[in-house]
Amino acid sequence: MRPSIRRINLALQGGGSHGAFSWGVLDRLLEDERIEIDGISGTSAGAINATILAYGLASGGRNGARRALEAFWHSISDLGRLSPMQPTWVDRMAGNGNLSASPMWHVFDYFTRFFSPYELNPCNVNPLRDLLSSLVDFEVLKNSQNVKLFLCATNVLSGRLRVFSIDEICIQAVLASACLPHLFQAVEIDGEYYWDGGYMGNPPIYPLIYEADSRDVLIIRINPIRITTVPTTAREIMDRANTLSFNSSLMREMRVIHFITHLIDEGVLDPHSYRRMLIHSIEAESEMEKVGVSSKFNVDLAFLRALFDLGRERADGWLTENFSALGKHSTTNIADTFL
Repeated sequence: MRPSIRRINLALQGGGSHGAFSWGVLDRLLEDERIEIDGISGTSAGAINATILAYGLASGGRNGARRALEAFWHSISDLGRLSPMQPTWVDRMAGNGNLSASPMWHVFDYFTRFFSPYELNPCNVNPLRDLLSSLVDFEVLKNSQNVKLFLCATNVLSGRLRVFSIDEICIQAVLASACLPHLFQAVEIDGEYYWDGGYMGNPPIYPLIYEADSRDVLIIRINPIRITTVPTTAREIMDRANTLSFNSSLMREMRVIHFITHLIDEGVLDPHSYRRMLIHSIEAESEMEKVGVSSKFNVDLAFLRALFDLGRERADGWLTENFSALGKHSTTNIADTFL
């Protein structure tokens, strides 16, 4: 007998190499034939995962998407072998993925605080450009009818959020969504300049509300919302301030969704005119709290595979506990998590 099918939307956060956690989650979801993907929204590393996922589905179905994601993350690790910024034996012994003992990490961190990418990288070299071009046929992706894809970037000059839909997505749009301004020069598209989408939407939910059919939104969260200890060092304080900044847009959208849902429940809004969104999330806050910003630049395969395994484990547990709720009710308490 054919299993019950549930269509869901995915919202993928950014977070550098921590995106390998999302890779693991996606791999487990793709393995489950009861799950179909309607729309995908992604930012930064989430935008890259979303693009690879959508292209894999378009060109090779579930198994094609799993192979494409694996090929990307293994290729990223291969590129990282050429970098002088490697985990030392001390870092490996610590086992948390940080590059705290890496001399080149500290050199990199120091120089990016005082020199811009226009000075340090005047030729605007970006290894992601060639890698993505080799893995994704963007013409095939644009013509795909498999999923609805939305990537976001931040307009440098206007401060507005730009959401690229699938017919607009090209290599520049993906690079724009993942353009950290202290690492890369702003990405130019049609005379406008863009930085990482995380400043304005990490990830944006509203395109999934207006453009996708499914009411279920599964947010794959990388950046911890809650932490258990107060940051005390300069590096810890900066890391936490950045995390708060990149979580703020998602928190705002969740507040709006919670408010609209409350008004529907109270009979103030017509449920036929306003959509009741069902919110779900998969995260690993306790694990992500333990790692610093340096780990987001660690592309050692052992670290990526550890995050992948963690993502698969969390997704497996989520499916076991919450699959039956899809299409019926939220499994994330918005008030407790986001308000």
